[in-house]
Amino acid sequence: MKNTILISLFALALNGFSQTKKTSNLDTITLGGGCYWCVEAVYENLDGVKSVVSGFSGGKNANPTYEEVCTGTTGHAEVVQITFDKNVTDINEIFKVFFTVHDPTTLNRQGADVGTQYRSVIFYKNAEQKKAAESIIAELNKAKVYSNPIVTKVEPFKAFYKAEDYHQNYYSNNKNQPYCKMVIQPKLEKFEKVFKDKLKKK
Repeated sequence: MKNTILISLFALALNGFSQTKKTSNLDTITLGGGCYWCVEAVYENLDGVKSVVSGFSGGKNANPTYEEVCTGTTGHAEVVQITFDKNVTDINEIFKVFFTVHDPTTLNRQGADVGTQYRSVIFYKNAEQKKAAESIIAELNKAKVYSNPIVTKVEPFKAFYKAEDYHQNYYSNNKNQPYCKMVIQPKLEKFEKVFKDKLKKK
């Protein structure tokens, strides 16, 4: 009887260790690259990404609404919080996608979306993320990939506030909406072309 109990306890311990090991490779990064509907749609298709949540970061008050953020007075940026498996993709690849699918040289705007809430920003959570962000920005500027300097801010992460439910999975739920067709779809197509070997298998 004792041996049976010990074996069961040992099996439970191993299972717990296995679960810890599986989740220990997950990391999270928060990025602002204009309208979060666009950025969300892209990262939902990147292999290794476990979840993408649209929301707000970088502002002065807690739990802002979409309407409040749209006024441009709260200081928040529209962002996506990305959870990814470092065994499948890494922070450098996350940033490569980021700098491919939005214009990091336009201050407080992406196309027709204008305001501080649409600024280009990386909210890092650890030293590795900060170093990787600063490094890729320096490399892109040095190589003059863009005709103008990158204005993306690299700031420490403080808080993330999830946007209202109807903002989540927006492109998937509204593909026929004009904004989705004219703005999001071209970004998604560009991503799928450039990162065709990194797409999730459907």
